[in-house]
Amino acid sequence: MFGFEAMAAFTHHVENAFDQVRKGQLAISPALIGVALAAQDHVRGMIAHPDGDHGGRGDALLGELAALLAPSPASGRADEPAAAMQRWRIGFRLARDAMALGNNPLMLLDELRGLGHCTVVALTDGVPDLAEIQPDGCYLGWDVVLTTSAPRSEIEGVFLFVADDAQLSIEPIALAEDVRLGEILAARGEVSQQVVEEVISHRPPIGEMLVEAGKVTPEAVKSALAEQTHIAQDNLQAAKQAKAADSSIRVPAERLDELMDRVGELVIAQARFKQLAAAGGDPQMRAMAEEMERLSSELRDTTMGIRMVPISSLFGRFRRLVHDLSRDLGKSVRLMTSGEETELDKTVIERLNDPLVHLVRNAIDHGLEPAAERLAAGKPGEGTVRLEAFQSGAQVVITVSEDGRGLDRTRIQAKAEENGLIAPGAKLSDDELFQLVFQAGFSTAKEVTSVSGRGVGMDVVKRGIEALRGSVDIANGPHGGACVTIRLPLTLAIIDGLLVRVGKGRFVIPLADVEECVELSVEADAQSKGRSFLNIRGDLVPFLRLREMFGTAQPPDRYQKVVVVSVSGRRVGLVVDQVIGEHQTVIKSLSRLHADIEAFSGATILGDGAVALILDVEHLVEYGQGQGHDDHLLAG
Repeated sequence: MFGFEAMAAFTHHVENAFDQVRKGQLAISPALIGVALAAQDHVRGMIAHPDGDHGGRGDALLGELAALLAPSPASGRADEPAAAMQRWRIGFRLARDAMALGNNPLMLLDELRGLGHCTVVALTDGVPDLAEIQPDGCYLGWDVVLTTSAPRSEIEGVFLFVADDAQLSIEPIALAEDVRLGEILAARGEVSQQVVEEVISHRPPIGEMLVEAGKVTPEAVKSALAEQTHIAQDNLQAAKQAKAADSSIRVPAERLDELMDRVGELVIAQARFKQLAAAGGDPQMRAMAEEMERLSSELRDTTMGIRMVPISSLFGRFRRLVHDLSRDLGKSVRLMTSGEETELDKTVIERLNDPLVHLVRNAIDHGLEPAAERLAAGKPGEGTVRLEAFQSGAQVVITVSEDGRGLDRTRIQAKAEENGLIAPGAKLSDDELFQLVFQAGFSTAKEVTSVSGRGVGMDVVKRGIEALRGSVDIANGPHGGACVTIRLPLTLAIIDGLLVRVGKGRFVIPLADVEECVELSVEADAQSKGRSFLNIRGDLVPFLRLREMFGTAQPPDRYQKVVVVSVSGRRVGLVVDQVIGEHQTVIKSLSRLHADIEAFSGATILGDGAVALILDVEHLVEYGQGQGHDDHLLAG
């Protein structure tokens, strides 16, 4: 229709292959998947460069496809195509000695349930008195209503070994929008339509009337009611799916960003109004301020929810990457994902792609051994890469793991000593040593390949994750192989923070990083001079004096506070003059002049119009430990 005739001619042949797979006439194979993915790339190239010369590449792909479409004994041809969705009425009674011969009717019912939406009614009208019952006799009958896409032949196959001696009926039921009980009974032949209409005129429940009139048995009414319920459930499910399909609309991402900006301004204005109401002392104004705070909080959560997208949109991109890498590296790799329903802010999803690409490539190239080496070690020849995601509080945790050889502590330490990152023979914990992997230029690869070996990648990962205000750790997993753990905030727009004061300045610490707040007494402050450790319930916690780091000239408060934060699994205290309280923090980016100050991840506007810097806890701790407070982050 749009004049893409060459592309239409090419895709026509590819669609024929897909049609044969759908009909069961062509078996899926690695070769077919490879040609299909190459065809996808070729079509993208034809769209991006419509005037280019694509004939040679297209003919080569069609030749490969034609070879795969040639009939062969292993083509997996099936005579019967998959049936469309159909509703069936199945009635069966097994032979009286069926159970004595080893047949189990419960297994037959389980097989029917496995085919689709299934409703089962047991018919007890054939059960004799207790004195006449044989322990191995089969006296029950069953009426089953089944909604399935399986063909009739597959339903008949369930009864393959019992059909000869059983009473069996399999009848299609029209997929009507609605159906009444009397219509079901008439369709089954239990009663005539004329009798149904006569009884309906009296208007009590039709089932009861037909039973009282002696026209049908209670068992037949029970079975028909079950069928009616089954059909109603089918129709309800179909209506829900149709409603879900019609209830969504497309909105440009720019509008969502603009909406989030407006909500952020509203949160700032609400904080200002709350401060004015508290200063004015008017009870009505305070009540209005509390109501506005509730509404703005709900609006914030709703807007953030609109921006959240499932991480499945990101995980799905790696299937192609794993397929291509396994082919290029000659390794058999299986990708497993879990937690794909976990949601993240769309901005985080977009910026998370590149770091995850590096991690997946490293997992396959560095982590997974060749098949021969895996088999020699007693492992399956196929390696596994796992992508997992789950929400933990105000953060999302993403892990990238594999079942390969794991991190080699000896090689990492030797390479770190060679690069001058640590002193020869230095004693480091696993956490400290493995963090060196994220240093720029660090690589333990013995040779440079097209995938890795240049020392570029893991440092990019760390910078990319930290730019999202997240953290990344690496360790050996409990079942072998390396595991990289990424922790990210749910959103980059508005966070919950802890507002503190240092001297005259106010700062925000992300609440997700805070573990607890304790008081630094005068005695403890005097005793800690020169060693900067605080004993908290028997644990020694190092702390940093933010007054010294920021060069605050104002004398400290008499009772300073210590905000204990968690940094890469370690507890560190930050000494402040005052803990003001929780604060809804609208994040504003710093100017280009301040972009190189890594101790601050942004700024926010307080209710009185003042600006408070948001602390980047991890960089702040690294700076404090490395500089020894000789240099000041802020002046005055």
